[in-house]
Amino acid sequence: MPINRRQFLSSTVAGGAALSLGLGQTARAAASPNNTITMGVMGMSRGLAVGRAFIERPNCVVKYACDPDSQRAARGAEILTNESGHTVEAVGDMRRVLDDPDVDAVILALPAHWHAPAAIMALQAGKHVYVEKPCCHNPHEGELLVQAAREYNKAVQMGNQRRSWPKLQEGIARLHAGELGRLYYSRSWYSAERGSIGKGAAAEVPAHLDFDLWQGPAPRVPYKDNLVHYNWHWHWQWGTGELGNNGVHALDLCRWGLGVDYPTRVTSSGGRYHFDDDQETPDTHLVAFDFEDGKSISWEGLSCVRPTGSGAGFGAAFFGEGGSLVIEGGGFTLYDRAGVEIESVSPDEGESTNFPMEREHTENFLAAIRNDTPLSLNSEIAEGYKSTLLPLLGNIAYRTGRSLNCGANGHILDDTEAQAHWTRDYEPGWEVTV
Repeated sequence: MPINRRQFLSSTVAGGAALSLGLGQTARAAASPNNTITMGVMGMSRGLAVGRAFIERPNCVVKYACDPDSQRAARGAEILTNESGHTVEAVGDMRRVLDDPDVDAVILALPAHWHAPAAIMALQAGKHVYVEKPCCHNPHEGELLVQAAREYNKAVQMGNQRRSWPKLQEGIARLHAGELGRLYYSRSWYSAERGSIGKGAAAEVPAHLDFDLWQGPAPRVPYKDNLVHYNWHWHWQWGTGELGNNGVHALDLCRWGLGVDYPTRVTSSGGRYHFDDDQETPDTHLVAFDFEDGKSISWEGLSCVRPTGSGAGFGAAFFGEGGSLVIEGGGFTLYDRAGVEIESVSPDEGESTNFPMEREHTENFLAAIRNDTPLSLNSEIAEGYKSTLLPLLGNIAYRTGRSLNCGANGHILDDTEAQAHWTRDYEPGWEVTV
C-alpha cells in the first residue's frame, strides 16, 4: 500500500524505541573499536559499489540490500552475500532497515530527491549515515540535514571520496601551507560522452518496481519508460543535472583548496544543445562563483562530448601568486608562474586513484562511529552541504537566467523567484522535518 513520511516515522519510532535511549548495537560499536558495525544499503546501483567497499573493511557487515525495484534488491543481496560470506537480505521498504535495532548505519545511494529525506529519517531512527552526493536536492533540505546530524549526534558522511585520498590531502595541505602564495582562483571541469535519453512514453509501471515508494517525497507524476533507473538525473523533479551529479566532486575540491565557504555571487550559462530529447538539465554548463577576500571558482561541464587536448575528463586547478597546482586522478602537479612543471606527485600503490574510490572514505566513516567522534569525518555533513550548495545555486542561476547575490550563509538575496527554488513542493505527507 502507498505510504508516506508520517507512516514511515511512526513505524520507525515504534520499532526502534530502544534506540532513542541510546542503547543497542550503535552504542556498543562506539565503545569497542573491535565490535562489528552492521549496515543496510539503500539503492542498488551506486549503493552496490559502496556496499562492496564496506564489506571489505574488518568487522563490518551488510545485513540488508534495499531497493524499491525487487529485481535490483535481489541481485544486490546475492552479490553482497557471495562476496561477504554473510547472508544479506533483499528488502524493498526502507522501514525494514530503519526498524532493525541491529543496524548501526545506513548507506544511502538513492535518487537525489531521496538523499536528505532518507538521511533525516535514518538519523531519527538512531542510525549513522553515509549519504552519496549530492547530499540534498535543494538547499532547505541540506540545512535540515545538518540540523538533524547535530540534534541526533550521529556520524553523517557525504560520499565526496576525494576528501579522503592521501595524495589529494597532501596537495591541499601544501596549498594551505602557502606554497603558491595567496590563492585567488580555482577552475574545475568534467566531460563525458552521454547519449540521448530519447522521448519517453507513458507506460505501465513494471511489476517489480514500487514507483510510489521510488517517488517518495516528490509530488506524484505518471510513469514513463525512459526514467528509471538513471535518467531521473536530468529532470529537475528528482535530479540536479551534471552539475550536482559530477560537478559537486570538482567544486568540493575547489572550495576545500581555496578555503572558502559560501559564495557572494553566482552566475551560470549553458543549455541543452546536443540532443532533442526529454532532458531538462543542461548538457553544456558554465558556472562561476565569487567569494569574499578576492577568490573565485569556475566549473565547466560538457556531458555529450570530450574536448580534445584538455587531458583528463575530470580535474581541478588552483592559481596563486606563485604558480598553480593541478589535480587529475589521485595525484597532483605543481607549476611555476610560467607554467613550467616543478613537481608531480602520484598515489602510492594501494591508494585510491579513481572510481569507485571508496576505501579511505569508508575507513574514515567507520572510525568515526567506533570512536564516537562524528565531527572527525573527512566530509562531515556540514562541509558536504556547503559543497552541495554550490551546484544547487548554479542550477538556480541557470533556471532563472540571471546572476544570484548571496548572503553570509549562502542564502539568495533580493530575488523572489530565485528564492522560491530554495525548497521544493512535497507530496502531501512527505514534508521533511527535524
